[in-house]
Amino acid sequence: MVLVLCFVANISLGSVLIPWLDTINSLWGGAVEKESWRHIIISYRLPKACTAIIVGSGLGVSGLLMQTLFRNPLAGPYVLGISSGASLGIAVLILGSTFASATTAALLVSNWGLVGAASLGSILVLIAVTVVSVKVRDTMAILIIGLMFGSITAAIVSVLSYFAPAEQLQRYIFWGFGSLGNLSWIDLLIFMGISLLGMILAVISIKPLNTLLLGENYARSLGLNIKVSRFLVITATGLLAGSIIAFSGPIAFIGLAVPHVTRQLFHTSDHKTLIPAVILLGSIIMLICDTIAQVPGIEYTLPINAITSLIGAPVVIWLLVRKRKMLF
Repeated sequence: MVLVLCFVANISLGSVLIPWLDTINSLWGGAVEKESWRHIIISYRLPKACTAIIVGSGLGVSGLLMQTLFRNPLAGPYVLGISSGASLGIAVLILGSTFASATTAALLVSNWGLVGAASLGSILVLIAVTVVSVKVRDTMAILIIGLMFGSITAAIVSVLSYFAPAEQLQRYIFWGFGSLGNLSWIDLLIFMGISLLGMILAVISIKPLNTLLLGENYARSLGLNIKVSRFLVITATGLLAGSIIAFSGPIAFIGLAVPHVTRQLFHTSDHKTLIPAVILLGSIIMLICDTIAQVPGIEYTLPINAITSLIGAPVVIWLLVRKRKMLF
């Protein structure tokens, strides 16, 4: 019920305030007071609200997977360097387009060009981490290697940024703010398909994840194939986090905080409960943040990354201080 209310509120509120009844009628094909409202809802706000649900649930689940795999409460969906790889792909595309002709640059720096560059960058990093995960026995070593990949790509991005013109640098910075409102229905369907595949792999990993909570050595003694389980979890995270970065940019906070909030609210470490709860709570929080970012009644839209951090970080701090114990 809360998710439905947040969904309808997200569609109703914005620079143009649309009554709730007209919003519901537009969704169900009923009569609305102004046809322009129907166009705004169907073409712009409904895809953005659906994107918010996919992003919130995907980041929440991928963050949960990483925190369980590495037994680290500070692990998030981007800890493997996927975000850094996507950022490098975008940086090479945007900042490198300076050396291309105007027509070629416009073609490269299109929506699909950005999606392709971010996907390629994150896929390359994911392949490298996956290869390492098969070779390395220690899970913590994979975490450190992922962080090193992130440092390398960040260094390359810094060099590219240093030599980039101001206009291209500004465009790269705007991409880093994150956005939920740039997807067409075709983009959304592709995004949804990739995310669904990642969710299926996450659900398949529920039993191995619960076993890993006991520790790798004990899990291995129970007959769990650590390398296969690790591969499944990393692949699921790569599909979820990689597709989100490609289509919406690097959205902050959600993947790190939502699993913690869910554990505190549900008082469990069982992934049979946590994964559906994280999907629900991540979707609700993302819809609320996007509604606030729209600044209802005003034509401005705030960066979604700023809202997710400003709203979410104090909530997590309050929960942890109040509980005085972090469930894991």
